[in-house]
Amino acid sequence: MSPHTGEMLLNEVAPRIRSAVPHCVLTVGCEDAEELIQDTIAMAAKLYDNAEKAGKTVTPGNIAYYAILHAKSGRRAYGQSKTDPLHPSTQLNGRARLDGLDDAVKTEEGSDDPLVLSDVFSNEQEDPSVKAARKVDWEMFLNTLNERLIAILNVLAEGGCLKDVAIKFKVSNSTINTNRIQLAVKLREFFGADILKDLARIPQWRNNLLAHREFLACREERQPC
Repeated sequence: MSPHTGEMLLNEVAPRIRSAVPHCVLTVGCEDAEELIQDTIAMAAKLYDNAEKAGKTVTPGNIAYYAILHAKSGRRAYGQSKTDPLHPSTQLNGRARLDGLDDAVKTEEGSDDPLVLSDVFSNEQEDPSVKAARKVDWEMFLNTLNERLIAILNVLAEGGCLKDVAIKFKVSNSTINTNRIQLAVKLREFFGADILKDLARIPQWRNNLLAHREFLACREERQPC
């Protein structure tokens, strides 16, 4: 772009865009008017540069007009897409809609707290990656146990009676109790002393979501009435 064209962009085109964009271009998602102004000026600079390279003579009014039309249709300086659900063009055409996880779905009767979208999709289960990793570790741990310790482990998991294990392996109850203590020691050594805390810990994604909600709630409380 030549120096003369750059001056025309700054002195003739940019003021037109700044005065028109906040009133005629819709913001999408997290966009704001200032961001759209900068984006539209960038598209105008590209139009000016292409016209100059092609040897065409254009007026600042034409450049501003077509740059604003691009912005109104959903085009942005970084491109245009009709398949990307996050792109403004896709949303302006009605082909996609974005909803926040904190958006209210409905309000339960007799409750002041609305049901938000994250409550619909969320559950208390662990992340699949954590469950898969624990399954691998559990299989490795079972390979270190003998048949009697595995039987004790299964009975304890099912809530059964250890006396049945003693009868099956033809040993005394005290021997089975000693084996149970040995099993507990092996569990702590293999998985660590904090294994119970790890099992009770809520998923990290849900923890982050709750922290974000608390932050927003505290910020609203700090705002003056």
